[in-house]
Amino acid sequence: MEHTYAVIMAGGGGTRLWPISRKERPKQLLPLIDEETLFQGTVSRLRGLLPPERILVVTVAEQAAEMRLQAPEIPLENYLIEPSPRGTASVVGLAAAVLHQRDPQAIMAVLPSDHHIRNRDLFHYLLKAAVDVALTDYLVTLGITPLQPSTAYGYIQQGKPVDGKFNYPVYNVMRFKEKPDEATAQQLLRSGDHSWNSGMFIWKTEVILTEFRRQMPELSATLEQIAAAPDAPARNTVIQSVWNTLKVETIDYGVMEHAEKVAVLPAGGLGWSDVGSWDSLFDVLLPDMNGNIANGQHLALDTHNTLVYVGRGNSDRLVVTIGMDDIIVVDTDDALLLCKIDQAQKVKDVVAHLKKHRQERYL
Repeated sequence: MEHTYAVIMAGGGGTRLWPISRKERPKQLLPLIDEETLFQGTVSRLRGLLPPERILVVTVAEQAAEMRLQAPEIPLENYLIEPSPRGTASVVGLAAAVLHQRDPQAIMAVLPSDHHIRNRDLFHYLLKAAVDVALTDYLVTLGITPLQPSTAYGYIQQGKPVDGKFNYPVYNVMRFKEKPDEATAQQLLRSGDHSWNSGMFIWKTEVILTEFRRQMPELSATLEQIAAAPDAPARNTVIQSVWNTLKVETIDYGVMEHAEKVAVLPAGGLGWSDVGSWDSLFDVLLPDMNGNIANGQHLALDTHNTLVYVGRGNSDRLVVTIGMDDIIVVDTDDALLLCKIDQAQKVKDVVAHLKKHRQERYL
């Protein structure tokens, strides 16, 4: 692990967790599950595996100051600032270019900042196993063993085992699949050879930069221009001048779907959730005997499988539900969200509506 680094992708907006998650304080900066924020949880999960000086954070300027307060152990120079979000391909590329300049033998573990993982020991074991595979020039991803036919995640189909002696089962990736409809998700679950796409990746910086040159030459040329800067201030000047010209693209579509050597480690037992929407909290918070979850004062009469979540400023407010099943209630100082659990993915449409109609105060 001497040349292994973690790159935390932390610039997202968390729109499906509105109205708690806002532009100035998105979900990764919030203590949604316990006393730690999701970002702090991501950093602390790496303790005992990597020292802080080998943890990099890629984020946007308006979030960086708060992240430095939440994780002061990470060196200032390890925060890489995007002028604006341009998709995960540019995030990965920027970190890979900077790391490769720092350490040509670098291996990077790309980790989203908004995941919740219960089993830290297994997480460490899987990352070490993934590094072993990455040393053979594979692009490696962790595939979450599906628990139900979810339509909220992309899927990875595994093929034959990867040749070699490894301490954990590892398979060649046959294909990546977009988020499916309900019928397709049922079929993928029954097939037994599909994992959820976790968005966690492990690879040599040399290998991923080679893939960028092959598949995304415009991004690659920009990364080479950034990497050629003689020091951090010069690099930031170059980033500011070229960043907004980049095409918005994800690492999945831009690289992974057409890469030549891609491997997946099926990661069952992690206790993983991407905490991507309100219904995902049912996977990580403990319900009562009627399936209800509340983080504040909740009087539930004839109520089942319902989430009541209040902002910290409203922690003393009593929320009463009568005769409600399968409902999400989110209460903040200036907004109240009510929706059915099976409609939780549509919360992002509310944010799009608010942006369209310039209701900035609610964003």
